[in-house]
Amino acid sequence: MTRIIKLEATNFKRLKAVEITPTGDLVVISGRNGQGKTSVLDAITAALGGTSAKTLPRPIREGAGNAEIVIETGEYKITRRFTASGSTLTVIGADGLKVPKGQTVLDALLGRLSLDPLAFTQLDEKAQLKTLLELVDLPFDPAQLDAERAELFERRTEVNRDLKHAKAAADAITVTPDMAKLKPVSVTDLLAQYRAGEQQNQQIQFAERDVWNAEQDVERLRAELAQAEERLAAAISHHTAAPEPVDLEAIQAQIDNAEQINADVRTVEAWGRADELATDLTQQAYDLTEQLAEIDKTKRDGLASAKFPGGLPLGFDDTGVLLNGIPFKQASGAEQLRASLAMAIALNPALRVIRIADGSLLDSEGLQLVAEMATKHDCQVWIEVVSDGDGFGFMIEDGEIADPDFF
Repeated sequence: MTRIIKLEATNFKRLKAVEITPTGDLVVISGRNGQGKTSVLDAITAALGGTSAKTLPRPIREGAGNAEIVIETGEYKITRRFTASGSTLTVIGADGLKVPKGQTVLDALLGRLSLDPLAFTQLDEKAQLKTLLELVDLPFDPAQLDAERAELFERRTEVNRDLKHAKAAADAITVTPDMAKLKPVSVTDLLAQYRAGEQQNQQIQFAERDVWNAEQDVERLRAELAQAEERLAAAISHHTAAPEPVDLEAIQAQIDNAEQINADVRTVEAWGRADELATDLTQQAYDLTEQLAEIDKTKRDGLASAKFPGGLPLGFDDTGVLLNGIPFKQASGAEQLRASLAMAIALNPALRVIRIADGSLLDSEGLQLVAEMATKHDCQVWIEVVSDGDGFGFMIEDGEIADPDFF
């Protein structure tokens, strides 16, 4: 496996002249703040990964005209030079010949060199989730899926708000079973029936009066009995053929109750419209909920099928990264560090180099864990720690190695 066997840096950032030949799997860069520890780790990144004015605005030490970083691995000698006009890269192979397209070769070698496992444990939940999503191949675009879910959620919220109002409107209307059976009443038709009945009753009255007159004639005019009997027979015949009398009081009662009946009918119609709207909105809310559930299932299935670096027992939920099914932040510090280290190691299959800034955040057990995992996985870990000189590793003081023999 490829690892760094020698690092030289001259006038890079805070460094004056540094030469480091690491031994072992854990390379500790120590010193007080502001002496150039971070510049050593940055030199590795700059030499191998390339630089830009945005990521590295001032690579040359203050007062110097140029800077140079030389890294030797088992296969290559990489030289990165900086001047005021920019930087150049030279990659020499083990055969002593210049490697064409050196940066392309380094890019294939690097993997995810920039992943700092300790820094990963310090990120908040959202930043950890974003970082991890960038490291795995998912069968969907998380940002697009989240945007679709947010839009559906907002639409469902609006529908549920309208549904609440619709149900309230329907509940505010009182409808009895008898009212639901009613049909609209036409007062005009009833008045017409009344007038027709009135005329019919008048005709009946006229016929009854004719009968009475005929009977009187029979009594007064026995002499004209034959003629009177004929009229009587005719009158009786007419009366017998007449329809039954119309119940005007019943029609009048309907007229009197028409407004209430129509009001009740309108009430039933209003309730029907409100109930229909509530039913429609209920279906809309249900459909949107189903769509949200489908999106959530797509996300769950995709995440479940994701292949995480190193086969780690990682996962996701809406809050962030999961480790062994629990929130990453709730795992112990050792578990978080072990998982982050395993992930960084898995992401660097060719160049077995990991850098850790802010190593002073680790206690002795944490440092021991880093050292053990580096040895176990044949990996070289460069770690920066704050020290006044009473620690171990390569002591940086004012941009130089304070004591090259101090390990």
